[in-house]
Amino acid sequence: MIDLLKKTYGAIFEEKLIEEIAQVSSLHDFEEGEILIDFGDYIKKMPLLLHGAIKILREDFDEGELLLYFIEKGDTCAMTMACCMGQTKSEIRAVAETNGTVIMIPVEKIEEWLGKYKSWRNFVFNSYNNRLKEMLSAIDNLAFMNMSERLLNYIYEKAKINKTNQIQNTHQEIAYDLNTSRVVISRLLKVLENEGKIRLNRASIEVLEKNNS
Repeated sequence: MIDLLKKTYGAIFEEKLIEEIAQVSSLHDFEEGEILIDFGDYIKKMPLLLHGAIKILREDFDEGELLLYFIEKGDTCAMTMACCMGQTKSEIRAVAETNGTVIMIPVEKIEEWLGKYKSWRNFVFNSYNNRLKEMLSAIDNLAFMNMSERLLNYIYEKAKINKTNQIQNTHQEIAYDLNTSRVVISRLLKVLENEGKIRLNRASIEVLEKNNS
């Protein structure tokens, strides 16, 4: 585990912290589609992502779901961390976007390392800051963008996360993530195809126009 930690976090954490993480933590391999954290769970361990990608979803008042952000290699989930430290139930669902591996850190170590390691403090604060920016971006999408713009941003983000221009999700899966109907998604995808931004294939969506942001 130490070699894996050094490869991913060696430029971030002190060697002693990496050794401590290896001593007290456990590895968990996950598969695409696996629910890693669910609504209402008490979270006793904090995840550090070694490789792969995870999407973080929020439950809405109508019992639907809304995509908040993705976490990638070298990230953690700030909302998970907050639940750990506050000993409250999870308000998010974490679903594996791809296959991957995560390190699970016992909750009691999170606060202990805040006072012990400067690199850990910086990592925690930066994680909160990055996730806050992503949640603000999600709020902006809801408040200021129409569904067509949200859908295009979603496709670009999926392509970036999966490092491919081929999106494998069904129209229904996209509708779940964007908290809308499959009919709306299918109609808007056809509009985007007519605009030359994507190509709809039998089992995938091909990105033709790159996001320059």
